[in-house]
Amino acid sequence: MLEQLVELDTELFLYLNNLGTTSWDAFWMFYTTKFYWIPFYAVLLFLIFRTRTPKLFLITIFVIFLMVLFTDQMTNLFKKVLVMRLRPCHDPALEGLMRLVKPYCGGQFGFFSGHASNSMAVAVFSGLLLRFKYKYFIFLMLFWSAAMGYSRIYVGVHYPLDVICGMAFGALSGFLFYKLDIYLQKRFRV
Repeated sequence: MLEQLVELDTELFLYLNNLGTTSWDAFWMFYTTKFYWIPFYAVLLFLIFRTRTPKLFLITIFVIFLMVLFTDQMTNLFKKVLVMRLRPCHDPALEGLMRLVKPYCGGQFGFFSGHASNSMAVAVFSGLLLRFKYKYFIFLMLFWSAAMGYSRIYVGVHYPLDVICGMAFGALSGFLFYKLDIYLQKRFRV
């Protein structure tokens, strides 16, 4: 059963990865690079800031820090200790069958995707926080996160299951840290 799932995952990866063309490579490389999203994150923080007092905003910043730290460290635990599944770009069986767009493949192991888990945690957390002010904002954030996950397959560094599991973990993390933020907001409201 597990072998069949891994085989299907590999086939789906090869299909999706090979849909790419050189004319789209630069776009997906831009999209997948975390550094380029700093202005976007600044806008998110500003939108959240507008819904809180400075004191409550600092609590939310602390919760966001904990959320990103948690998803990042759990991703590393799964990648390096619990699962240790090779990234497709490190799998010798896929050499010559896939497109590696990203010049640096990343660490040896890829299950589950940190980009997918972090972006989905941010999407769910911010979408839930801002849903009363911006009704459809969460859908935009979920689309952004799904595209981030796809970018990892496109550039050749993650299998679809890496991305799907990362997104599921990120969604759960985003929801739980949203609940923590709500609890702390009520506890420290003056």
